[in-house]
Amino acid sequence: MPWRDLPDLAVRSRGGSVVLANDETFGEKENLIKPTKPAFQPFTFGNRGQVVDGWETRRRRDDGHDWAIVRLGLPGIVRGVVVDTSWFTGNYPRECSVEGAWVDPLGPAADPEAAAWAELMPPAPVGGDRENAFEVRHGRLVSHVRLRQFPDGGVARLRIHGEPVGDPRWAAGRTLDLASAEHGAWIGDCSNRFYSAPENLLAAGPARVMGEGWETSRRRDTGHDWVAIQLAAPGLISHLEIDTSCFVGNAPGEVSVHGLGPDRVTLLPRTPVRPDALNRFVLPEPVEASGLRVDIYPDGGLARVRAYGQPTPAGRAGLFLRWFERLDAAAAVAALTGWGGADARWAAALAAGRPYPNPAALHDAAHRLPGRAADSDAWTALAGPIPPSPI
Repeated sequence: MPWRDLPDLAVRSRGGSVVLANDETFGEKENLIKPTKPAFQPFTFGNRGQVVDGWETRRRRDDGHDWAIVRLGLPGIVRGVVVDTSWFTGNYPRECSVEGAWVDPLGPAADPEAAAWAELMPPAPVGGDRENAFEVRHGRLVSHVRLRQFPDGGVARLRIHGEPVGDPRWAAGRTLDLASAEHGAWIGDCSNRFYSAPENLLAAGPARVMGEGWETSRRRDTGHDWVAIQLAAPGLISHLEIDTSCFVGNAPGEVSVHGLGPDRVTLLPRTPVRPDALNRFVLPEPVEASGLRVDIYPDGGLARVRAYGQPTPAGRAGLFLRWFERLDAAAAVAALTGWGGADARWAAALAAGRPYPNPAALHDAAHRLPGRAADSDAWTALAGPIPPSPI
């Protein structure tokens, strides 16, 4: 999938926040992550000068540079960055760079400035009044990014596209929405994305307008539209929500949902749905699936799709491994010692043994290392009760 089709991990509507900036003389730092496109109204002046829809700093008279720190709404793996300088024609920066860091949301409050920052995008020239796109090759988990602009100027929007990675500590022994991007679900494919992106279906919170859902063009044939969702982890799904909020005259007439995995299984047969409503369906018994295919008849729009259930033991182990493998060494040790109370030497040895090719290899190492922390209830809840296997 092209990286620009991946969700924006930083956007405000997905929980992002601009937590710090060294200067915002002309334009507020919070503008960087607004979900809307930048706008401009000429000759609109406030106490600080022309009102700008972006982050803009004063003109520097020294050799420094300006910066802003964004907490991602969806921690994950960054695949690409867009530094949008729309409407900044004579006041954009000469160069920009982006760094990433992991600050544990379940750990003690920390100063993001003191985090272990790693370069995601080296300093690169940017043009004015355009979307400057940069691919990123960085495999570690990121919760915060720091935008640096050299030496000063204005940036309208900062888009951080990537793959959300779910935190397994939220899944330990809990029922959760396995179709949520927050937990690591993603869109595999869809038949049509004419009006809006299917990735919106997996967003947290309710949709406020149609544009925050998924809407297809009008069909003039005998077919129908569909979307495939890869769940955050294989799980036992107990109930579904098909949300058509805000879709009044353009909701589908009917919807069906099938579980994808080794076998295709029906979760919801073709069923009428109400427009502009939260349609809830309790399954007769939990159904195991690793993905969903949602078919809408014949076309239209959905606001959200929710699939509530518990990860299977193997699913929980896979969710943990994907997260654990992408933490830097210090964060991996801190996660095990802080959450489950594991012995520091055991945690350090387990982190040093990465990468693990599969959950069985991880469990085998966890049981072989001195300390036996893998026998604890905390480890079982976190990483799944999979017995060790010979490697």
